[in-house]
Amino acid sequence: MFAAMIETLSPAEMTLDELRAALTPLLPQEAAFDGWTDAALESAARALGVPEDRPRLAFPGGAIDMIDAWFGAIDLEMVAALPPERIAAMKIRERIRAMVLVRIEAIGPHREALRGALAVLALPRNAAQALRLGWRAADRMWRLAGDTATDFNHYTKRATLAALYGATLLAWMDDDSEDWAETRAFLDRRIDGVMRFEKLKARFRGDPERRFSPVRLLGRLRYPAV
Repeated sequence: MFAAMIETLSPAEMTLDELRAALTPLLPQEAAFDGWTDAALESAARALGVPEDRPRLAFPGGAIDMIDAWFGAIDLEMVAALPPERIAAMKIRERIRAMVLVRIEAIGPHREALRGALAVLALPRNAAQALRLGWRAADRMWRLAGDTATDFNHYTKRATLAALYGATLLAWMDDDSEDWAETRAFLDRRIDGVMRFEKLKARFRGDPERRFSPVRLLGRLRYPAV
């Protein structure tokens, strides 16, 4: 509905938020050639017919703001592709697999734009923003999956999924196989590894003798078993 409303407005009538939403889908195709630069933003603005003084106001942070908006649009595509009734019919590993693959399909036409975005995020000055965007993607995936954890698992799940998603994106960028078969296999292996780890954690949580206990450790250091 929001997208349809934007299409009926002229660029001069749009608020900065509306202009940002209208420009975002055009940015990755321009960034593939010009990088995440002012030149890419200006090209997208020209294609939309935006007055020259407005695009930078919509993305005051430059490259980081543009990448942030693109990744946010991928979040929205993921939610639209996986409605609640479809998610509810899946097991948890199927949900995670589907969400990662839907995101990759959304990025699919823009591999060079992603390569450039990751290069920008890899710069030391952008480390905090890179962590924030990775965490946000993982958080939105877990929320879509129905996760309601509020304890320490809330954080470990997101950290694990952020690492899994990032590794899968890196594998995909060099994948020339048909229908990204190598990426799908890589993702399946990673999910298998995570599931085995979660089962191992559950076993340790269920057995008090296997839990780490600082008191028990200190006792054994003081009175070693003979």
